[in-house]
Amino acid sequence: MASSDPVYLRVVADIRRQIVDGSLSPGASIPSRAQLTRKYGVGETAARHALRVLAAEGLIVGRVGSGHYVRAQPTLLPLHRWRFHDHHAPFGADIQSQGTRATWDWRTEPADATPDIAQRLRLEEFAAVTRTSYVFRGDGKPVQLATSYEPAEFGEPVAEENPRGLIPRLSALGVKITEIVEQVYTRVPQPAESDALALPAGVHVLHVERTHWAGDRPVETSDIVIPGDRFRLVYSHPLTP
Repeated sequence: MASSDPVYLRVVADIRRQIVDGSLSPGASIPSRAQLTRKYGVGETAARHALRVLAAEGLIVGRVGSGHYVRAQPTLLPLHRWRFHDHHAPFGADIQSQGTRATWDWRTEPADATPDIAQRLRLEEFAAVTRTSYVFRGDGKPVQLATSYEPAEFGEPVAEENPRGLIPRLSALGVKITEIVEQVYTRVPQPAESDALALPAGVHVLHVERTHWAGDRPVETSDIVIPGDRFRLVYSHPLTP
């Protein structure tokens, strides 16, 4: 590493290498600040900053009164984006098929379309929409957040006693879904998302922007937030002969 780089980066690079190549296995203890200063010949400030960077990268976790340890990297579970698209809770149906108990809470309320949502639904800014916020849980632990927006003309999207999927519900209103478009990207979670999903420091989220189309009209759009360290998205593309 170039000598002009901050000295703490030497510490970060070496410990990161040991974690990646398995020299430091999950659960292994990380040297204390005092031990790092002696081993790498750096000051206490550099040692403290190195530990903060490694924690921010999600490689180590700190335990009060105990020190820092290599964080175990969870196995990524597959989420099949199209398998249960017509279910009233596709995510819940998918993780239940993997043997995990799925539950979810939701809250529906009228709202004004923000400029972004108005553009995605091709509405006027501040047009009336219905917003539904979901928290999905697997075996009682929050594992996904979602916020759905629909033009207010379609009415209440969720009936608590008899939840219905979006596609059959709109079909009953004479609206036929012809296409579902998803855009996926990674980003740093917002503080409220980190709290809701209990994300360790340094973990990014997968953000799925999903829109249901009826012909050339977008009739629903959602923002789906998935922990990037727990799931991988699986897309299938059937080919007709």
